[in-house]
Amino acid sequence: MYVTSADSAPPALEIITPRQTVVLAWTQFVFAEGSDDEIRIAFASHDIIVRGAGLSPLLQAITAQQAISIRQSPRHEAFPAPTAARFIREIEVRRIDAD
Repeated sequence: MYVTSADSAPPALEIITPRQTVVLAWTQFVFAEGSDDEIRIAFASHDIIVRGAGLSPLLQAITAQQAISIRQSPRHEAFPAPTAARFIREIEVRRIDAD
């Protein structure tokens, strides 16, 4: 599930997984790429991998910096019915270490 704002640009993107919540400022956004089943969102300090189905609208919202939050489906909803057109199955958050 994800939430967008068409009215104004949000200051940050909130990523919610069962293990953690990460809030990343849009000023740190680098790029986004992907397809309908997997997208990568790069920030200066983190890489975010989102897997699911029907993710193209999310990719468009990310590139327009209109996304407010992205939430991974709860474990019991991780495998939705075959008729589900859009869902987020997994979000992987990777911190980029400056070495």
